Amino acid sequence: MPLDTGAIGTTSAPVSMDIERGRLVAFARATGQRDPIYTDLDAAKNAGHRDLPVPPTFLFAIELEVPEPFQWALDLGIDPNYVLHGGQQFDYHRMAYAGERLTAVSSITDIYSKRGGALEFVVKKTAVTDESGAPVADLTATIVVRNPGVGS
Repeated sequence: MPLDTGAIGTTSAPVSMDIERGRLVAFARATGQRDPIYTDLDAAKNAGHRDLPVPPTFLFAIELEVPEPFQWALDLGIDPNYVLHGGQQFDYHRMAYAGERLTAVSSITDIYSKRGGALEFVVKKTAVTDESGAPVADLTATIVVRNPGVGS
């Protein structure tokens, strides 16, 4: 069954996260960051940062702070067994740091199909802002949904 393009424009409720040093350090280590500015406060300050900077791609974690982070996909009728992560883009407006409270709001900006409907694509954009509402980053995720009942 094709995805409902009427979902384009759907916006999520805001999700906020307090950016904690421990989480940043764990994420930096898990993702192989070798630069000590991501794991050592003294190294970060010596490099001119006010605190530990948020490692690349960490901001995606804000959206995972809700009980069911993929509810938006389930609401579209997407079976998670047929989903592939098609892409992720991060456009940073400024560096974020430990100690900040950041908020993410996501919107579905496009739904389209290829290969006669065998593959459907959902594009979701997420705006991350700080407590003043100033932009920190814009994230764009594309998921691919395989429709096994459609010939390819």
